[in-house]
Amino acid sequence: MSGTASELLDFLRRRVTGQYDVDEFGFDPELTDKVLLELIRPLYRHWFRVETVGMDNVPGDSGALVVANHSGTVPLDALMLQVALHDDHPRRRAVRLLGADLVYQLPVLGHLSRKTGHTLACREDADRLLRKGELVGVFPEGFKGVGKPFSERYRLQRFGRGGFVASAIRAGVPIIPCAIVGAEEIYPKIGDLRFLARALGLPYLPVTPFFPWLGPLGLVPLPSKWVIGFGEPIRTDEFTPSDADDPMLVFNLTDQVREVIQQQLNELRLRRGHAFPPLF
Repeated sequence: MSGTASELLDFLRRRVTGQYDVDEFGFDPELTDKVLLELIRPLYRHWFRVETVGMDNVPGDSGALVVANHSGTVPLDALMLQVALHDDHPRRRAVRLLGADLVYQLPVLGHLSRKTGHTLACREDADRLLRKGELVGVFPEGFKGVGKPFSERYRLQRFGRGGFVASAIRAGVPIIPCAIVGAEEIYPKIGDLRFLARALGLPYLPVTPFFPWLGPLGLVPLPSKWVIGFGEPIRTDEFTPSDADDPMLVFNLTDQVREVIQQQLNELRLRRGHAFPPLF
């Protein structure tokens, strides 16, 4: 945590005495900003050197659904997206990420996820957050995206049944397509220990050029250059809430979002250039 000694003591006093705010989902803005995001900012700024594009497409004080590609073997892209919207958006927006069931079955990780504003990827939570004017983030590819092999990098996987689109329609909020370039190179997945993964209840257990061969050192992400781009909003306020129950409309809009993000990925890869420019 950055700041003077007096600020640190004041922070600790508030934590001990319970003088801090937590919303109905368990989100603790002060802990998130002052501690949890502070721990990962060095990765964002100095290791991955994240550049953001199109941040003005993200609204400043109203609800929106950010839909992003998912990759990287270990989902660091979710954390980098959170830092980007908090630190680089003019209004320092907190994004409420929707996570898979597995995240909330793990005691420590599930608790920390709630503290940082994340919640379960379900219709009820998504609808409530969007109607409250929150910025909600979703990765429709799920584990299919984050766990795909390196040979399929930057190829979007299937987006599921489009539940995220239906939530946006019901709330009448825009969909912000988001492309994240750089995560694909941090842990190049060249294999999968499937038997061991099933035994541990995991969707996959990756083999990379460095893991498990180098032990803990193999868990250090490679310092790829990242670019996170936010595309023009796709409006949903022209629909009525009942349109969210039209499967064909939802499918077509889901497919449109997917195509836009794929195009963004292709363009941002060219913009970024070499995946591993010099760190210094």
